[in-house]
Amino acid sequence: METTTDGRATRWHAHNAERRRELVASALRAIRKHGPGVGMDDIAAEAGTSKPVIYRHFRDRAGLYQAVVDWVNDFIWNSLGLEGSGDVDPRELVRQLADTYLTLVEKDPEIYQFVITRPPGDTPVDDPVLSITTRIGNQVSDLFRHWLRAQGLDEEPANIWGHGVVGFTWATADRWILTKLRRPRADVVGYIDQLFAPAFDAQRSK
Repeated sequence: METTTDGRATRWHAHNAERRRELVASALRAIRKHGPGVGMDDIAAEAGTSKPVIYRHFRDRAGLYQAVVDWVNDFIWNSLGLEGSGDVDPRELVRQLADTYLTLVEKDPEIYQFVITRPPGDTPVDDPVLSITTRIGNQVSDLFRHWLRAQGLDEEPANIWGHGVVGFTWATADRWILTKLRRPRADVVGYIDQLFAPAFDAQRSK
């Protein structure tokens, strides 16, 4: 009997997780269609369901918002294609990171604007920019640390490099938006590479 109960609970958990993914996908479509100020009614209509159903899975708008932020974090990290890779060249890592961030801004501006704007309400919500940059920064720092270790170099710069590169890239993305994406994405990525490349070259020359 206990095994049956556990099996039923596992299937229910898997069903709920899949339903949450579907609702997040619907929210993303609604954001792209209606913009960052999309309402819950629009999201529910896109999902073909009702607001109470959405609240059952996410509690409130803030909960759904956080799920979208998590999706963006996963999108950025997965787009880098570096999961389990410890041998990435640091310059290539910076270029890939910058290009992934700026691609999101260029091709999914509504999603980007939605994520950087915290929803109103009484439910506390983590700062969206800090949430994403901290998580990605920790992951990038680990890759820098592995590279430094493989080179027989001091690992101390890894944390500063990781969080510095991510924070700088996010700030660059914001500035790029203000200029209405005046420079091509490839140029902006190249400028970021030019700025950070000397740090890696200096480490190699030690």
